[in-house]
Amino acid sequence: MIEAGGELSHLVLLTGGAVVLTMLIKGGMERTVVPPLVGFLVLGAALRWGETQWPGVFEGGGGAIAFLSKLGLVTLLFRVGLKSDITVLAGQLKNASVAWVSNIVLAGLAGYLTTSVFLGQGAIPSLIVAVAFTATSVGVSVKVWEDQNALKSNNGGLLVDLAELDDVTAILLMGLVFAVVPYLQTETAAGALWTVLGWHTLGFLAKLVLFAGGCFVFALFLERPMTRFLQRVEHTPDSTLTIVGIGFVIAALAGQLGFSLAIGAFFAGLTFSRDPQCVNLNASFTPLFDFFSPFFFVGIGFEFEWAVLGPSLGMGLFLALIAVVAKLIANGLPVAWMAGWPSGALIGASMMPRAEIALVVMQKGLHLGKNVVSAQLFGAMIVASAVSCVLAPIVVRGMLRRWPQAQKGPTEEKKHV
Repeated sequence: MIEAGGELSHLVLLTGGAVVLTMLIKGGMERTVVPPLVGFLVLGAALRWGETQWPGVFEGGGGAIAFLSKLGLVTLLFRVGLKSDITVLAGQLKNASVAWVSNIVLAGLAGYLTTSVFLGQGAIPSLIVAVAFTATSVGVSVKVWEDQNALKSNNGGLLVDLAELDDVTAILLMGLVFAVVPYLQTETAAGALWTVLGWHTLGFLAKLVLFAGGCFVFALFLERPMTRFLQRVEHTPDSTLTIVGIGFVIAALAGQLGFSLAIGAFFAGLTFSRDPQCVNLNASFTPLFDFFSPFFFVGIGFEFEWAVLGPSLGMGLFLALIAVVAKLIANGLPVAWMAGWPSGALIGASMMPRAEIALVVMQKGLHLGKNVVSAQLFGAMIVASAVSCVLAPIVVRGMLRRWPQAQKGPTEEKKHV
């Protein structure tokens, strides 16, 4: 046991070591085709193994990682919201609606049927996996498109549009599903259950509309005057910290209202996304993002239980196969029908990765109890996420070299935006 006087210094030592390792992993893996988040997941799993082998050395480390992981979650979802704009997304529905709806329906259905029929899981975990299947980790593929100078092409713009729509939908579905999960767990007659679910679904939607409405009012009337005031009285890095702090407050308020931190952080970012000058502060936000966001993935890996490695590996590889095929079909076929099969193959392959949102969904399910998401299923989704994030950049890079993408001209880009 660690003496009380040395507890704080020991905790600082563990935290500092974790920060150094995450930065080294990030720097090293950015030189490869493997996304750094895979390394962060492995680091978290390795730290969990170390805690089981040398509990005295790692004492207190689990709590520190859990706290930093929550900050990483808020930072990740705040950035997702900050890079989204509902008015822009609404304008993109015309071009992306078919592939978007196809992804939500087909990818979600594939996740549900695979988990329930082939993996023998119950309705609730299958529903949670279905929501996780609908999300996309576009950052993994976008880096490849940027490296190949293809992101500003028509297909590159469509990719970003689709991924943003997927993530927004997955976040909202996550909130809805976890609002009704407690009632799905009760032993109630079918007719009464549907009545209860209907009322609680309406209650959740009403509460979500009120919360979103409050964020909209803040964004419409208060955000810009507040941002301008902060920019006048503070230097840019300081004003960015203040804005992020307000985002954390909004996320916490969402948690107090019964939503998840993820929902709150997303809406907090969305609140500031409509202001171009605020989005420009993203450059100042990047160091904060780079510091905290890796700990979300480290925290996910830390919750992996080594005892279920064998079963999770087999299940995870199967889930990864279905997840990849589902995205190729759900996103690739509609785009191929509209723009030709090379475009369909490129978009489908680029949409394969599952990471941030998918892992947020699975982690929340795990925290509700192993009767909701088992350690084995949670581990399987970690494996599936890692496989999809490793496979996608390799495939997409090869496709972009075979089918180089023409950059959009200024007129086309303005129309797209």
